[in-house]
Amino acid sequence: MYRSRLEGKLDKHTLEFLSSISDDFQIALYDILGSQAHTMMLLENKIITKSEATKILTALEKLKKEEFSEKSEAEDIHELIESLVIKKAGKEAGGKMHTARSRNDQVTLDIRMKIRDDINIICFCLNEVISTLIQLAEKYQNTIMPLYTHLQQAQVGLFSHFLLAYADALFRDLDRFYVTYGRVNESPLGAGPVGGTSIPIDRQSTAKMLGFKGLVENSIDATSSRDFVAEYVGNCSILMTNLSRMAEDFIIWSTSEFSFLELSDKFTSTSSVMPQKKNPDILELIRGKTAQVIGYQMAILSNLKGLPSGYNRDLQQIKVSIWPTSKIAISSLLVVNSLLKTMNVNEKKLRQAIDRGFSISLDIAENLVRKGIPFRLSHKIVGHLVQIAANSKKSLSQLSLSEVKETIPSKEIDAKELYKIIQSTTPESSLDTRRSQGSSGKHEQQRMIADRKKKIQAYVIGTTKRTNEVRTAIQGLESKLKVLIKNKA
Repeated sequence: MYRSRLEGKLDKHTLEFLSSISDDFQIALYDILGSQAHTMMLLENKIITKSEATKILTALEKLKKEEFSEKSEAEDIHELIESLVIKKAGKEAGGKMHTARSRNDQVTLDIRMKIRDDINIICFCLNEVISTLIQLAEKYQNTIMPLYTHLQQAQVGLFSHFLLAYADALFRDLDRFYVTYGRVNESPLGAGPVGGTSIPIDRQSTAKMLGFKGLVENSIDATSSRDFVAEYVGNCSILMTNLSRMAEDFIIWSTSEFSFLELSDKFTSTSSVMPQKKNPDILELIRGKTAQVIGYQMAILSNLKGLPSGYNRDLQQIKVSIWPTSKIAISSLLVVNSLLKTMNVNEKKLRQAIDRGFSISLDIAENLVRKGIPFRLSHKIVGHLVQIAANSKKSLSQLSLSEVKETIPSKEIDAKELYKIIQSTTPESSLDTRRSQGSSGKHEQQRMIADRKKKIQAYVIGTTKRTNEVRTAIQGLESKLKVLIKNKA
């Protein structure tokens, strides 16, 4: 349909190579909505007649209910929809639908509308996962566990503190998407192929009808920039990386060697030959799909890095990275939320793990610091204590007074006083005395949980408002269309 200058049809294999139809079905509805808004704007500005607009809008409304076939000679969804409108409305009317726009501003409009909706869905999903983490943190705020560095026991902590760590990471993901939404929610429609149009259109009108907050004003920038896509997929990459780290923790902790938690049967699988197996396949797939999303991000950036200004057909290949990224991010969040709600936490095992290690060592050292001992000296004393205990296969509390005396390099502290400090330092006392802001102390857990509850509620309200704004705008557009079409009938 667009080969006005060129002779004949495209070669079959060339058309197959050029066509993006199979990738475009995700944006078909957005293309129709954009075309309806554009047609209404042409009518309002007396660029087309009411009769022509009604025929076009009626045809577009019918297309919402049709299933498009990949077996088409159209190069993309824009050409396919326009050809079907012309077929239904006639060339005199349907041929005017494309007035004062280009596939270049159409496609970026459709992508922005699709990503805008996907961001809101992801934000809602993130709200749910974070809320679940906060609820679990409240439930397990007294569950003692070891905290790790280098996969070695480091300090005494609480399971709630671990959960809040991931909640806070996901809060940052939520904020990234929330801010990106503002940059995505700008309309490129009416920018034309690259330099605008001489037809007296109203770009602000179509932007408002489609629920956009403003315009991508510069026509070159509007049609050829895809940094908003790179930003969106980049946000998804970071989100998936955070989910992958959480998955790795749960995979390790669900092993028989740790047994800190057990996944529900609904989120595990078994072996085709080993009947005893309960494999965390869902979590492993989150790790694998994370690599896939990171790959999509690299593909987008690699595509963009060498393009000259203006629209280039290379940009067509970016779409193939967007749709699966959204699907993976959304499905991963849904699965993780359900998994979190159904997993069983083995509080007894978590507590026992503390007794097998030396996680209270820093607490003993800090007790010495409060007695006036320089930290570096207290570090050395406790290090010797741990060495003696490890060699004799004892816990620190099982050391005798004579063994404690061996560790004191000077008369800076009395052996009996040190022995008393060791005996009185427990995981429970450690968590009671730890008060630094953001620590795993019990009092901090209560404060942080209350704070995160307020924070997530604000995001829920904001995301709901944004979603409703778009929905209201689209409903307003559809109401206008119904009135126009009904009056014609």
